[in-house]
Amino acid sequence: MENNTEVTDFILLGLTSAPELQIPLFTMFILVYGITLIGNLGLIVLILLDLRLHIPMYFFLSNLSLVDLCYSSTITPKVMAGLLIGDSVISYNACAAQMFFFVAFATVENYLLASMAYDRYAAVCKPLHYTTTMTTSVCAHMAIGCYVFGILTAAIDVGDTFCLSFCRSNVVHHFFCDIPAVMTLTCSDKDVNELILLLLSSFNIFFALLVILISYLLIFVTVLKMHSGEGYRKALFTCASHLVAVSIFYGTVILMYLQPSSSHSMDRDKIVSVFYTMLIPMLNPMVYSLRNKEVKNAFRKVVEKAKDSVGLIF
Repeated sequence: MENNTEVTDFILLGLTSAPELQIPLFTMFILVYGITLIGNLGLIVLILLDLRLHIPMYFFLSNLSLVDLCYSSTITPKVMAGLLIGDSVISYNACAAQMFFFVAFATVENYLLASMAYDRYAAVCKPLHYTTTMTTSVCAHMAIGCYVFGILTAAIDVGDTFCLSFCRSNVVHHFFCDIPAVMTLTCSDKDVNELILLLLSSFNIFFALLVILISYLLIFVTVLKMHSGEGYRKALFTCASHLVAVSIFYGTVILMYLQPSSSHSMDRDKIVSVFYTMLIPMLNPMVYSLRNKEVKNAFRKVVEKAKDSVGLIF
């Protein structure tokens, strides 16, 4: 890739150039990142420790937490370093690596959300066949497929972007190496590259979104036919919490990637990007488990064991 460019590093402009805002933003982001780490790591540990949570729903949820943790960590530490010490330079290879891991994990999340929707469809609409439909093997293959699609998409997008020549400015009007922001710096003809990005993004987003919408439509139809009030409320609440997370994720991603480059506003893109790079990874553990009795019971059990252990020591 180095043979195709005269640029050896990029300068990330970050979220703001106003000195008076940098410390407040750093404080806010370190708080958000801390909650993201605690929430996602805590959920993964709870699912691993409690055998009652070793079911498909929580298998996909633990993978979602892992992915949220990874792609937030790909972006947020560099942003905080820029705000705190003014470290705005990122090397050419580091920029490509950051883009690769971000696209890979974001795509994995995209397909994990679709897998979780299908799992809820199987649980609500086909409860008698659920254990034979969502077997360990099926869940493992679905998860592996999510990661494979993520890696392939990232490889294509990064190759598509960094095969271009960068011989003008090296200033990226963003707080990380996002594809649209980096592509604007090229001095090559980028029409074909933008078309590839649009087609690939459209396929990934709308295929997963179609699975989600069909799954939840069938779930709602089934829920409306339920005669049990408790079952009705449980199914409706589970679906509602999932749809909140899905709406935030896809709303921001579609706004970012499914529009022509001429429509991009860098300032707006930065604000939208904060949602799906930092806020969604923080919110997902809360959305999926805040009022979940099984997760609460598992947490209570872990706390009680910790108290008992501390009591034995002292």
